[in-house]
Amino acid sequence: MPITYARDRRIGRDEFIDLLSRSTLGERRPIDDPACIDAMLANANLLITAWDGDRLVGVARSVTDFAYCCYLSDLAVDAGMQRAGIGRELIRLTQAALGPKAKLILLSAPKAVDYYPRVGFTRHENAYIIAATESLR
Repeated sequence: MPITYARDRRIGRDEFIDLLSRSTLGERRPIDDPACIDAMLANANLLITAWDGDRLVGVARSVTDFAYCCYLSDLAVDAGMQRAGIGRELIRLTQAALGPKAKLILLSAPKAVDYYPRVGFTRHENAYIIAATESLR
């Protein structure tokens, strides 16, 4: 069965948690915090999903202004279906949904650092993060 893709097809918390658990992102996402997962889904304003029949096999979850930048918060593909072009297509469809000047920004999972340059991303050395548990000095 061919993989189908959808834009802004809402997914449920359990579907999202199940996919995260079947991908490498499960270990770095709050899958044991349902309220946080609900907020992550509710507040993403661009969601591209990949389906094998009725089974969610991939998701690109983003926050964007559609004009200047898009933060690709999550790119998750079922581990058993990786290397089939699903992640690349999710990124392509995300980029296609943006305005012509909008850049795509993401933080790579450690296991995916080598993937992103292969699909066209340029590594940026000037990115910073501050954890929710840290205070601004």
